[in-house]
Amino acid sequence: MMLDPSEVENIAHLARLSIDAADRDTYARNLSAILAFVEQLNSIDTSGVLPMAHPLDTPQRLRPDEVTETNQRDQFQAHAPKVEAGLYLVPKVIE
Repeated sequence: MMLDPSEVENIAHLARLSIDAADRDTYARNLSAILAFVEQLNSIDTSGVLPMAHPLDTPQRLRPDEVTETNQRDQFQAHAPKVEAGLYLVPKVIE
């Protein structure tokens, strides 16, 4: 998939990025190369490959699930400007 400079400008606008007009051709070539590589990866048959969480077949080291700190919520909320029923009250920021 080849991108042209106008598509790159549209992508930059959607991403709220500012790019120089002189760099649009370079971005178009680089992004087109990335998309071509992704298409190449998508063409590989991976139906027999099992997904893995880690490249080395090692188990996770897990720690015991134990409480290590005391509950200090009342102490922390004593410094808050507004608290109700154990919750912090904040001003509305979205209308």
